[in-house]
Amino acid sequence: MKAVVYEGPGNIRLVDRPLPSLLEPTDAIIRVTKTTICGTDLAILKGGVPTVAAGRIIGHEGVGVVKAVGKGVRHFKAGDRVIISCITSCGSCENCRRGIPSNCVDGGWILGNTIDGCQAEFVRVPFADNGLYHIPDAIHDEVALMLSDIVPTGLEVGVMAGNVQFGDTVAIVGAGPVGLAALLAVQFFSPAMVIVVDLDDFRLALSEQLGATHTINNSDGQAVAKILALTNGRGVDAAIEAVGHPLTCKLVQEIIGVGGTIANIGVYSQSAELNKQALWTKNITIRMGVVNTTTIPLLLQTILGGKLDPGQLITHRLPFGEALHAYDLFTHAGKEQAVKIVLDMVAQEEVDLVELIVRRIMAGG
Repeated sequence: MKAVVYEGPGNIRLVDRPLPSLLEPTDAIIRVTKTTICGTDLAILKGGVPTVAAGRIIGHEGVGVVKAVGKGVRHFKAGDRVIISCITSCGSCENCRRGIPSNCVDGGWILGNTIDGCQAEFVRVPFADNGLYHIPDAIHDEVALMLSDIVPTGLEVGVMAGNVQFGDTVAIVGAGPVGLAALLAVQFFSPAMVIVVDLDDFRLALSEQLGATHTINNSDGQAVAKILALTNGRGVDAAIEAVGHPLTCKLVQEIIGVGGTIANIGVYSQSAELNKQALWTKNITIRMGVVNTTTIPLLLQTILGGKLDPGQLITHRLPFGEALHAYDLFTHAGKEQAVKIVLDMVAQEEVDLVELIVRRIMAGG
């Protein structure tokens, strides 16, 4: 099968790898139909995730069709259409019982990290009953794909951790895929004002289309002053940091209001300063963590009810054979106006069939 393999910092390849097999009774083998690239995959490519060893198939977002299940899998069978959650969990360890499956002793974020992931034609999913979700017939694969990671992350780690309430003023710093997913999710809670901050005009314009009440391009470094002016100097009730950089960490600390909550989604590859001397008198809360994806069933229901359309985050669709080109597009997302890029196995099969026909014609067959 074809798979995207990390070969060390700055080096990924699309190569042939053996098909995965069932290793445990709770495993399932999924034929991937669509996958996508996450900002964390770019961090892996840069060598910023030390748990990812050279030779690893990367990717932790996918949808597909169940090919085979182990004897211990109860809720899925061959032929089922499924979402592959980015989080794998046993359901019985102490952390799973505490409601933190992202910290499962034998799971958590392991797909595309410590075991082979979803950017391949087939993937083995451990603890399938807890890591897979049925896709309703009415929901398209590429829409369901957005629920593998980014939309639950925006909701759980951003909006819910940010304790957003009816009538709040919310700032989302970073209009990348997860920041925009948080923008979609925050509207379930009816905030009065949603301010999106970024450096890219395309993403800010998209933010306005997706429901932001105000957008600020911080290229001039004046976002703090502008937000304080919009809030009459009070600051925001919830600040969702979706970049993972010391400067954006500093920004959310400067705009948070008394009694507010900072929710950190961004993945930091370097330390960021916490200005406790300025924050302690404000009675603020700071939350951070990894998505649990436990909201996937609720998100599926909101899609079926017409209240959510995460397909709006998709800007590019490519056959899986163009995965390396997709990485280049995503690396230069601002220039390419890329948010979510769908890699389509079915489209690749069509490309392969056309190429086969052309080769046979050229060969006189």
